Amino acid sequence: MMRNILVLCIGNICRSPIAEAMLAREFPQKKVWSAGLGALVGDPADPFSVEVAAAHGLDLSKHRAQQVTSWMCLAADLILVMEQDHKAEIEQRYPPVCGKVFRLGELDKFDIADPHRQPKAAFEAAYADIAGGVAAWAPRLRQLS
Repeated sequence: MMRNILVLCIGNICRSPIAEAMLAREFPQKKVWSAGLGALVGDPADPFSVEVAAAHGLDLSKHRAQQVTSWMCLAADLILVMEQDHKAEIEQRYPPVCGKVFRLGELDKFDIADPHRQPKAAFEAAYADIAGGVAAWAPRLRQLS
């Protein structure tokens, strides 16, 4: 059963908050949360992330960045990351998670580029990639519920 889904990126202010909100909307019965490998702890979501998400009906206003911890990883049934390097890093930090860490773009074999400190267009591209990843994972997650 996939009841607990952890979404990771680097700072936990751009990509993972969007993915968290998107997955939570798609799967309201699941616990979905996000964190960062090098989180900007306590920071709100990037203004462009907030703006782009809001344009698609997602509210990131309450989001605050948090650092990933071992208990988060152990509590998660599935850990979705944005890039292949994130997968390698989280598996190196917390070896017990091997086997439950995948890229959000895993099924279509793509990384989701970091839009941090880039123009709004980069955030729109990241949103589109995140939406594609969620759409690809959704049928599998429904089967595993």
